[in-house]
Amino acid sequence: MEASAVRRFVKIAGRNASISVENEFWDALREIAGYRDVTLSDLVTVIDSEQRIGTLASAIRVFVLGFYRDRAFEHKTRNGTRQMWATITTATTRH
Repeated sequence: MEASAVRRFVKIAGRNASISVENEFWDALREIAGYRDVTLSDLVTVIDSEQRIGTLASAIRVFVLGFYRDRAFEHKTRNGTRQMWATITTATTRH
């Protein structure tokens, strides 16, 4: 399955910006914005204002990855569930 970038227009700090990322990242951004109780535009403005190397689209992808990685780590440490990580490690080392 090949994912292709989807161009959307988002208002960032009062200006319109065109951003192309895959639908899965748009969905994740909306989910994160809802979780934080902010608008999608506000969330993208924060991502845009942080120091980054590369394009805003790349910064969005890295932000989304970091958000879900942090959530997975929090879940792991809160529940003490090392079994999930052991299963993932085992599955990835078999290839």
